[in-house]
Amino acid sequence: MTAFDAVLFDLDGTLCHRNQDTDAIYANAFEQVGEEPFGEPTALWAALDGSADHDDWLGYIGAGFARLAAQHGRTDVDPLALAEALNGFVDDSAVTLLPGAEHALESAAEIGPVGMVTNGPKDRQQAKLEALNIVHQFDVIVYGAELSRRKPHTVPFERSLAELDLVPTQVLYVGNSLEYDVAGAQNAGLSAAWLRGTDDDAGAYDPEYVLDSLSDLPDVLNEKR
Repeated sequence: MTAFDAVLFDLDGTLCHRNQDTDAIYANAFEQVGEEPFGEPTALWAALDGSADHDDWLGYIGAGFARLAAQHGRTDVDPLALAEALNGFVDDSAVTLLPGAEHALESAAEIGPVGMVTNGPKDRQQAKLEALNIVHQFDVIVYGAELSRRKPHTVPFERSLAELDLVPTQVLYVGNSLEYDVAGAQNAGLSAAWLRGTDDDAGAYDPEYVLDSLSDLPDVLNEKR
C-alpha cells in the first residue's frame, strides 16, 4: 500500500503562478489615479504585512501603499485609491500551471481522492481553476476565506477531511508556504510536502517531505507503508 490515501494541494505558488506583467499593472494603477509612480511592485509586496486579508483586500493592499508612500515622502497620495486602481487591473484568469503540476495531480488521483485547501476567496480562486481547466480534478475544494479561520489554523484542513471522510494520518498536504501550508497541515495532523523555492531554507520548520519541483511528488506518493 502507498503511504497515503489522499492528497491535498495549495493553489497559488504551488500549482500555479500569475503570468500578468506586474510592472504594467503597477504603472497603470498610478496612471489611473493621476499620480507619479514611486517604488516598484516588489517593494509593495515586501511592504505587505503577513497573509492577505481577503475580508478587506483593498485595506490590505492600501496599507502596503501607505507604507511605501511614507518611505518615498509621498504622504499626499491616497493609498486606498491606488489599491482600488491596482485591484481593477488584476486578472485572476491570467495564471499558468507550474512545471510538473499536471503529472502531480494525475499521480495524486491514482492513489485516492484529491483536494484543494486554499486561503483565497471563492470568486478569485474559481476564476484561476477554471482558467487552468483543473476544477474537475478535485474531489473537494475548501476556500479558507469563506470559513471562520484560514491557514495556518486547522479549520480549512478539518473541513476537507470531513468532506472526504478521512483521518489526518492518511493525508498528505502539498504547499509552498512554510508559515501557512506546512504549519497548518502539521497543526491539523497531516504530513506536509513543502515545495521550496530556489535557495529557500526550512529554518525552524520540519516538513516531512521537501520537493524541489512538483515532479518530485510521484516518488513520495509511491513510497510504501
